[in-house]
Amino acid sequence: MSRNDEVAALLEEFADLLEATGVEYKPTAYRRAAENVREHAAPVENLAGEGEDAVAEIDRVGDAIAAKIVEYVETGAIQELEALRSELPVDMAGLTAVEGVGPKTVGSLYEALGITTLDELEAAAEAGDIQEVSGFGAKTESNILDNIPFARESRKRTRLGDARPVADAALAYLADLDAADAAEVCGSIRRWKETIGDIDLLVASESREPIVEAFTEWPEADATIEAGTGKASVRASGTRVDLRVVDPDEFGAALQYFTGSRAHNVAVRNRAIDRGLKLNEYGLFDVSGVDDAALDADSDADAEGSEDTEDANSDGGQRVGERVAGATEDGVYEALGMEPVPPELRENNGEVEAAAAGTLPDLVATDAIRGDLHTHTDWSDGGFTIAEMIAAAADRGYDYHVVSDHAAGPGVFGNTGLDEAEIAEQAEAVAAAVAEVDGAVAAGAPGDEATEGGAAVEVFHGIEANIDAEGAITTADETLADLDLVVASPHSALGQDSDAATERLIRAVEHPHVDVLGHPTGRLINSRPGLTPDVEAVVEAAAAAGTAIEVNANPARLDADGDAVRAAVDAGATIAVNTDAHAPRELDNIRYGVHTARRGWAETADVLNARSADGLREFLAD
Repeated sequence: MSRNDEVAALLEEFADLLEATGVEYKPTAYRRAAENVREHAAPVENLAGEGEDAVAEIDRVGDAIAAKIVEYVETGAIQELEALRSELPVDMAGLTAVEGVGPKTVGSLYEALGITTLDELEAAAEAGDIQEVSGFGAKTESNILDNIPFARESRKRTRLGDARPVADAALAYLADLDAADAAEVCGSIRRWKETIGDIDLLVASESREPIVEAFTEWPEADATIEAGTGKASVRASGTRVDLRVVDPDEFGAALQYFTGSRAHNVAVRNRAIDRGLKLNEYGLFDVSGVDDAALDADSDADAEGSEDTEDANSDGGQRVGERVAGATEDGVYEALGMEPVPPELRENNGEVEAAAAGTLPDLVATDAIRGDLHTHTDWSDGGFTIAEMIAAAADRGYDYHVVSDHAAGPGVFGNTGLDEAEIAEQAEAVAAAVAEVDGAVAAGAPGDEATEGGAAVEVFHGIEANIDAEGAITTADETLADLDLVVASPHSALGQDSDAATERLIRAVEHPHVDVLGHPTGRLINSRPGLTPDVEAVVEAAAAAGTAIEVNANPARLDADGDAVRAAVDAGATIAVNTDAHAPRELDNIRYGVHTARRGWAETADVLNARSADGLREFLAD
């Protein structure tokens, strides 16, 4: 893995500290630089090795920031950043995890009350000290106190989008070892839950010690936490990564057991018991000839498992009876008279019964997606041109692509939204960009990686309009009518009560020009909870109105979530899985949205952008 994310995070911390100490303008420059470093195709450490000029070639990275990046790559520190940390010794990430507390607030509260941690913030709010600080008040203090529990809980778990790349890198490393017969992630990360406690990895091997030794020497590991003969734990990118090595003939049973969820495993184990079988991490066993005392001991050992199998590190369970399955996960389910259950469904929400009846859904797959309906360019808050985003879609092999920049309205970051005149002007720019990309593809574009995909995609001109607090769309109807596709999203008033949120979203999905309800709750995982509408009422209204419900694949959102997708599918509503991409690399986030849709039992037919361009046009015309 490159160090781009690591360097970008440092630049974002730099921006926060500068803002907290009252510096103007510079924080914005650092944040823009961070975004472009994170998205840059070349590893920033390689550029740093070539010198400051090479780093400065990254868009929006000036000479001063380039020098700091080189300094960090060469020395492991940035002296100016260290000085800022000393000047403001606060837990910036922890404090700003509280909704409504930004870097400026952190700086003000440190200066007035010496607050450096979440605990100190909570104590000050409970004591009534915050409302005494100039510029604050009783309401602000009350809001801070109300939002601290969410912030505290969110810090215990890692977002899927932050953990999955680490898991993928670890898995690739382990799978490449000569001694590894098979390797897979397990736990909640394999079920694609939106947050995870740690990363769990399972390897099948006849030789455990070489696998463990190699794992503790993984170059991406920052530190070894513990290591034994068949288990080890390291820390990488701030996340704990646990490894367990098992015999190859037990790999499938162990994978099923450690994937979880606990509730799913209990239901499957009970099904085994009903058939005179015993299921544990070592296999599926015929225990018809085993005496009760041995079975009781085995059951006691099984009970030692943790509440969530992703954290289970015990050797619970024994090899009791004759093994009838265990080498493969599918074999375990099949021996129990079940279809293999996709990991995303293993939450004991009816999947065990469906697997037994042979009625599991045929879940949508990432390669079924034929276009992205929600993307941004540098016309609003994206970092790349219309042509660059179209070319990236072509490179992915998409059939179509929608340009849907922000419209002006409440809650749009930095007033970057387009007004009606600018939207009309952009329509011409989209047509020009299509011609540019088509021309480059037709010419073969020698050396141009952005257009290697071949035939150009069909491009639709859309907009991400804003839903105000009452549910009105803040872009004029005449403008909306001229667009190919309208995504309408809530960006403001995200703390309103459930009834108001429900009425608001229903009014939006019933708007005649709205095609897709974007990120319905407006939540940011581990940052803000967002709206809490009556999901069933909203999706039923959407189904009746012919408006699609978006699964926003941005790993910070994953909104709608799996539960909402399940409700939408049950109501007959259409799902749209979109990335909300602001850069070409973010188109890769589609996998997070697809797996979220799979958690909601969505099939290919349920997903709007799994349809052809003609199918999309038919939906938009209805």
